[in-house]
Amino acid sequence: QVQLVESGGGLVQAGGSLRLSCAASGSILSTNAMGWYRQAPGKQRELVAGIVSGGSTNYADFVKGRFTIARDNAKNTVYLQMNSLKPEDTAVYYCNALITSLGLKKEVYWGQGTQVTVSS
Repeated sequence: QVQLVESGGGLVQAGGSLRLSCAASGSILSTNAMGWYRQAPGKQRELVAGIVSGGSTNYADFVKGRFTIARDNAKNTVYLQMNSLKPEDTAVYYCNALITSLGLKKEVYWGQGTQVTVSS
């Protein structure tokens, strides 16, 4: 079994910063692409940022220049540094990873979500 456990959400004022972490654990052979999505009330889940094992990254236009995604391959952990937060960034943030298990099965896993609330 594979689990993704997120941490780091919370309440912050507009203009502030938060750092999210997501650690994958379990029967992992390799962790391929990892990323962060978010879902605000009444809206669809949307991609925030992604990073592959080689380090290449991609960002949604609405976070470029404010958020930075990074990963520690040795720890199977992905991070999201969020700066200059805006009230419209308020959402539940989900970690996502494409993982090859020890049984050589490649699957997408999701974390449980962490709430980020930005007050104006």
